[in-house]
Amino acid sequence: MAVKFIAGPPPARQKNVKHALIVEQLKAHPNQWAEIQQKETSARASSAAQAIRSAQLSSYAPAGSFQAIARTVVENNVPRFVVLARYVGRPDRAA
Repeated sequence: MAVKFIAGPPPARQKNVKHALIVEQLKAHPNQWAEIQQKETSARASSAAQAIRSAQLSSYAPAGSFQAIARTVVENNVPRFVVLARYVGRPDRAA
């Protein structure tokens, strides 16, 4: 069996890859709103938006770096519950 040497172990708690990819895209287009998720209910969309704003999901840290809102979008008389977000930059540390 071959042994693979690495620089060190990965962090005990890695960031969610899905959210890390979303963050990368949002940072590439600062201040531009993007539809990033669709949820089953408006409550779940609102909860996801709050988790992004408060950086409960570590990919969106520090808190205040991203704005997020939940909206109900009706297409062909069918509602969709979406989360929109944008990267606004790191909050002012002097405040």
